[in-house]
Amino acid sequence: MATSLYIHIPFCTRKCNYCSFNSYSGRETLQERYVDALCVEMARLRPGRDTGRLETVFLGGGTPTLLSHGQLSKLFRSLVFHFQLADDVELSIESNPGTVDIEKLHRLKELGVNRLSFGVQSFNDGELKGLGRVHSAKEAQFAVEIARRAGFTNISLDLMYGLPGQTPASWRDSLETAVALGVNHLSLYQLTVEEKTPLERMLAEGTRVLPDEELFAEMDSITEDISVQAGFEQYEISNYAREGSCCRHNIVYWENGEYYGAGAGAVSFLENRRSRNENDPLSYCNLIENSKTVIMESETLTRDASFRETVIMGLRMHRGVSVASLVKRYGIDLERYYGESLTRMINEDLLVLKDHILQLTKRGRVFANLVMSELV
Repeated sequence: MATSLYIHIPFCTRKCNYCSFNSYSGRETLQERYVDALCVEMARLRPGRDTGRLETVFLGGGTPTLLSHGQLSKLFRSLVFHFQLADDVELSIESNPGTVDIEKLHRLKELGVNRLSFGVQSFNDGELKGLGRVHSAKEAQFAVEIARRAGFTNISLDLMYGLPGQTPASWRDSLETAVALGVNHLSLYQLTVEEKTPLERMLAEGTRVLPDEELFAEMDSITEDISVQAGFEQYEISNYAREGSCCRHNIVYWENGEYYGAGAGAVSFLENRRSRNENDPLSYCNLIENSKTVIMESETLTRDASFRETVIMGLRMHRGVSVASLVKRYGIDLERYYGESLTRMINEDLLVLKDHILQLTKRGRVFANLVMSELV
């Protein structure tokens, strides 16, 4: 039974030049219709309050904090009407620093939001400009400060490394600034150049240049040093948390658990069936308003496919994958299933199997994508 819900808000002030997410700028006039459509879809997903409780809710985007207070209030009223929330529900919302003020933060707190995730990406203004971000480093710092004044104690920051023009020194500065702000969670992502983005074109034209592999390695070393010194544990490949501050919602994904998804482009995974909604927010609204399904793709995973996904996703977690839990869930023995390929990666110091737990080694985390492709 699913205990998590993801709600997608696809609106942005401006589309960043590296972004391939399902997000759109310049569609402010659609927001009210979109929220109404979301409320209808939530009723479809969970008509009634007779079973289970949501342990986690995550509003992502896009930039959910672009919605007005009235729109957010309507959305949350629908949420609590159609779903039961656990007493200790983790209720997260993503935000760009330039889209909140102290009044909006107070109102989010009143609505029940208890975890903020700020998409900062860098505390270097030159790097932010190069990414096409709409906020400055000072605005990002101020957003964290006023979030604390509004009563938020669970705050996460997204930062990116491997940016065009970025140096190990500037990456160190961004990390140290984040740590000094006293947040308790960091999501640290290596820049991925996605197809058909402005950044891909800039790199092809030579107007942007990525750091070389040696600089990447130095940035990884800086990340490890600073996170350890500041008391952060790397609990997933890209995520670091102080004690008790791991993102419970994302752990559901990494454990290949069930979850509801609402909104344009949102994905649900229920009873081993994965479904994806219509991407375009206007088309999504039209489908909802005409009482039509918004599901555009769906597949039922075979036992083997689900097993492999659970292994691959679980290896993202620092704690790894329990062989016993795989046998209990799928009736499949991990060592027998992967055979020689598993033995080879263990011998190459990419994986370690100890006390019936399979984990990436330190070297394996560097080559994680290669390991995952072998296991899929």
